[in-house]
Formats: sequence, C-alpha cells, structure tokens
Amino acid sequence: MDNVFLENLNSQKKIEKVITVGTNLGAFPHSLKTSMEELSELVKADGAEVVGEVTQNIEKFNPKYLIGSGKVFEIKDMAEKLEVDAIVFNDELSGIQVRNLEKKIKKKVVDRTNLILDIFGLRATTYEAKLQVELARLEYQMPRLLGIDGWSRTGGGIGTRGPGEQIIETDRRRLQREIDKIKDKLEKAKKTRDTTRNKRINSKMAVVSLVGYTNAGKSTILNRLKLEDSREVSVKNMLFETLDPSSRRARLISGREFIISDTVGFVSKLPTKIVEAFKSTLEEIKYSDLILHVIDASSEDIEIQYKTTMSILKDIGVLDKNIITVFNKSDKVNIENVNLPRYIAPDKKIFISAKKDKNMDKILKVIEENLIDEYKDVKLKFPYDDTDQLFKLVDEFEVRPMYLDDGIYIDLSLKEDEIEMLKDYVVYV
Repeated sequence: MDNVFLENLNSQKKIEKVITVGTNLGAFPHSLKTSMEELSELVKADGAEVVGEVTQNIEKFNPKYLIGSGKVFEIKDMAEKLEVDAIVFNDELSGIQVRNLEKKIKKKVVDRTNLILDIFGLRATTYEAKLQVELARLEYQMPRLLGIDGWSRTGGGIGTRGPGEQIIETDRRRLQREIDKIKDKLEKAKKTRDTTRNKRINSKMAVVSLVGYTNAGKSTILNRLKLEDSREVSVKNMLFETLDPSSRRARLISGREFIISDTVGFVSKLPTKIVEAFKSTLEEIKYSDLILHVIDASSEDIEIQYKTTMSILKDIGVLDKNIITVFNKSDKVNIENVNLPRYIAPDKKIFISAKKDKNMDKILKVIEENLIDEYKDVKLKFPYDDTDQLFKLVDEFEVRPMYLDDGIYIDLSLKEDEIEMLKDYVVYV
C-alpha cells in the first residue's frame, strides 16, 4: 500500500524542463549529434525533460562562459520563452563558469558531471554505493567552492579578498573533514566486501562478470542466466538503472554452478571522480574467472562503446583477463551491416538477444568453453553401500546417476583439487 502511494506521489511531481547545451569540442570522440542524444538520455534518467537544445562549434573554450557570449544570450531568451527550470551543459564547467552563466541566464546551470552525480545519487540503494556517490560529489565540489552558490557568503563573500577568503578556507576544511570521514567508512565497507569475496573464492565457484556501456542489457542477461529461485535485478530502458553491483547463482550446461555479477554501466566521459569513487567496487572484476563485455549491437557508436569500456578496464588493471565480447540486442539489426571492431577475434565474440532469449544457450556454451581450462571431465563410480558423497554431488550438480550392476556412475566436470578429493571414486579422467 505504501509503495503504491509513493509511486502515485512521484507521478504527480512536477517534471523539470531543461535546455541542453553542447559543443563540438565537448562531444569528442562522439559526433555532436550522438553526444547530445546521450545527454538527453541522461536528463531523462534524472527525471527531467529536454524542451530545447543549443549547440555551438568552437575552436577553444571560453574561460568565462565556456561558450560564446552571443550563445549565452540566445540561451537566456530561449529559457524565458520556454519557462525552463535549468540549463544542462554537456561539458564540465568550473565553479566560476557556473556562477557567470547563472548570473546572465537567471536559471540553474548544471554540467554533465553534476548531472551524472545526481543520477547516481538517485540510483544508489546500498550503504556503500551511497557513500561512494557522496565522496564523488564532495570531491567534485572541492575545487569549485569559489563559484558554487550555497556556501558561506558572510564577511565579504566568495570571490573577494580578505574575510571572504577565510570563509572559503573554512568551507574547504569542512569539506575535507567530510571526505576523510567517508573514506574511513568506505574502508570498513571494503573489509566487509573482502570477507564476502573470500567466502565466494573458498566456495570454489567460478565468477563471471558482466561489464559494458550503460543500458547495453547486462541486467537482462543476468536475469536470463540466473537460477530460477534467485531474485531478479531491476531492468528498465534507462541509463544507469543498475548502480549497485548484483551477483546471482547460475548453472552451466554441465550442471556446475557459477556466480554471474553485474556492474555499474559506463558512458563516455564518465566523471573521473565517479570512476575513482567506484574503483573499489569495480575492482571486484579482478577476481573474475571470465569477463563478458556487453555491447548494444544496435548502437551507432559500437566502437566508441567498446573503447570506452576497455579504457576503464585498463584503468583497473584487468585487460589480462579472459574477455568475451557479447553483442546484445542483435534482433534489432542485420549483423552483416553492423560495423564491428575488427580487432576482436572471432572466437572472442558472440551475438545474442537477451530480451528475445536468442542464443542464450550459446552464451552458456561460450562461458563453459572459456572456463574449461579449470575443469576436467571425469567419471565417478560409487559402491551401493557408499552413497553419502554421491547424493551430495547429485544435489549440487543436478546430474542423473547411472545404476549398473557394479555400482552407481556419474559424469562431472571438476577442478584438479576436487578430483583429488574424490580420487577414490574416479574411474578415469
């Protein structure tokens, strides 16, 4: 009942109207058109509506406004006519630029980084994710104290000499104390996560991580592969729908269980502070046995998506891992017409549609083939008077035993240490 009430309340909230602003310099490596489309999706993910767009081709950024002063007046006129609530820039603005623009336009001005931080703040549900977002937000604000409204203005005000500078320094120290506190809390949270990860490692279950651009379909893949009794993760056609890492149990064709983990999605120009704040979470990927790099096959910017993700994987030091590229949403396009990155080896890519359940059996086969080095096929034989271990294995792997005159047989794929533990029952390897 409460959830229904909250949903109705949210649906009645006023949707903010915004104008988006972008430059050719800020769009790189995307085209300006594609970059502005992505910005529009980010605005949508933040619960607002784009009602106007302004773009400009420039050779260098204007230190005062980022864009030319003529464009500033154009935005001011448009904002008044459309009665917008905010102006959202596709580029990162300095505190001074935000202050100058707000004085001229008389509207709230937000840059791309601040927008993404706001979305992350909305999406974070776990304690650790909330801390990570808050850390990124504070570290983003630190160099912008001079221009951000809302800080202390007494004693001369920000931007003047004398007492005003003392106020800025007071704010800076306060911010730093908050940052240090959050870092301490994150360190404690990391220890808890390390304990959980060690339990997973000790369980000897293989771990497969899903990485890739936001909205590529990672969560849908996880829901298709997970065991039926595992809780589904949220799936919406929205950027950054998944922020908190999710792990579920899944089962290979051979019957062996493995862990499949989702991760926060990436976008081009993902703020450095966000990557740094979430690096401890992203480093979970280091402990994966296999990485599935998911790409939206219907996107016009496949190569940019690929390079964006690979760059972040390089930053966290996992490029030496076994990586399979999964082209999802292949039902939306003719693969023959898709401009795929040429440097991905044929045996390192697969085409699927998680939403349509297309080739999901093949992705399980690919996962198993790429984990195969760790496992060996064995036949085990158990006497009829020694079945305790047998039935444990039957329950764990969901295999069907063969009842013959000389004993009960099962076929399994096992690791070397598991084979050693069961060596008394091994018929052949």
